[in-house]
Amino acid sequence: MNEIRDIVSDIKKGNIKPIYFLMGEEPYYIDKISDFIEENILDEADKGFNQQVMYGRDASIEDIVSSAKRYPMMAERQVLIIKEAQDLSRNIEKLVSYAENPQPTTVLVLNYKYKKLDKRKKLHKAIAKSGLIYESKKLYENQVSDWIRRVLGGKKYQIEIKAAQMLVEFLGTDLSKISNELDKLMIILPKETIINDKHIEDNIGISKDFNNFELRKAVGEKSIVKSNRIINYFVENPKNNPLVMTISLLNSFFTQLLLFHGLKDKSKSSVAKTLGVNPYFVDEYFIAARNYPMRKVAQVIAFLREADVRSKGVGANQTHEDILKELLFKILH
Repeated sequence: MNEIRDIVSDIKKGNIKPIYFLMGEEPYYIDKISDFIEENILDEADKGFNQQVMYGRDASIEDIVSSAKRYPMMAERQVLIIKEAQDLSRNIEKLVSYAENPQPTTVLVLNYKYKKLDKRKKLHKAIAKSGLIYESKKLYENQVSDWIRRVLGGKKYQIEIKAAQMLVEFLGTDLSKISNELDKLMIILPKETIINDKHIEDNIGISKDFNNFELRKAVGEKSIVKSNRIINYFVENPKNNPLVMTISLLNSFFTQLLLFHGLKDKSKSSVAKTLGVNPYFVDEYFIAARNYPMRKVAQVIAFLREADVRSKGVGANQTHEDILKELLFKILH
C-alpha cells in the first residue's frame, strides 16, 4: 500500500517515469495504478491525440516501440498503455533496446498480469534503471479481512469481523471481486455505517446463518443438528456453496487445528500469529481441540482428501450431495 501511495504521489508531483512496468499475481493494484495514469497524466483536451491503449494479444513489440517513439501532438507528453501485456511474454525481452533509451516524452505503461519479469534478464535491469517496476503480490487469505477494513475505513465505513470473514470465504482472495461488492454496499449504505452480517446477507446474497464460516464453527463445536441444517441448505443452493470450496475451507481449518495441537505456547496472541487467524476466532480452535484430539484431526484430514478426490469423479460415482453428507457424518462421529 505504501508503494502505491508513493507512485501516485510522485505522479501528482510531476515526477513521472517514462516506463511503468506493472506485474504480478494480483491484478487489482495493476489496474488501479494503470487507471490512475490513464485518468490523470494528460488533460482531457490532450487525450484525444496523445493517449493510446493497445492490447498485448493484438500488438507486437515492434508496434509498441513504434508508437512509443513518436512525438506528442501539441502537448508535453503522450501516454501509451498496453493492457494484457502478459500476452507478449514470449517476446517481451525484445523491449530491451527501447527500455535502455526510452522516449522522454512518452509514458509507456505495461500491465503484465499474473506473471513477472526475470530479475536476471536485461529487460528487468533496463526498466529498473530508466523507469519503474511494480510487483503486485497476491494477498494471503488471512490478510484480506484487514485489507477490507482498510479500504472501507478510507471511505468512512467500518465492518464487523464476521461480516468481513463472510466476504473472504464467499469471494476468496480476488480483490477485484471483493472491491466490486464493497462498492455496491457503499452505494446502498450511508457513510459511518458499521457493516454487519445482515447487510452482507441482504445486499450481497450470502446467508449469515448458512455459510462455510458457520459450518466450520458448527463442526468445531461438534453440533450435529446445526451442521446438518447448514449442509442441507448447501445442497439446496449448490451454486453459491460449491463442494470444492467447502472441502477446501474445512481442510484449512483442520490443518490449522493439527498445528494448534502441536503448539507449546497456547496464549491467544501466539495462536493467532502462528495460525494466521484473527484473534477473534482463536476461541474456536480451543473448543475444536477439545472435541477433536490429534489422532481424530489427522483422520479427518484423510477424509477430506478422499472426498476431494471423489468430488472430481475419481474412484466413485457419487453426487456432491452424497459426498458432502457422508463426509460430515465421518467427521462428526
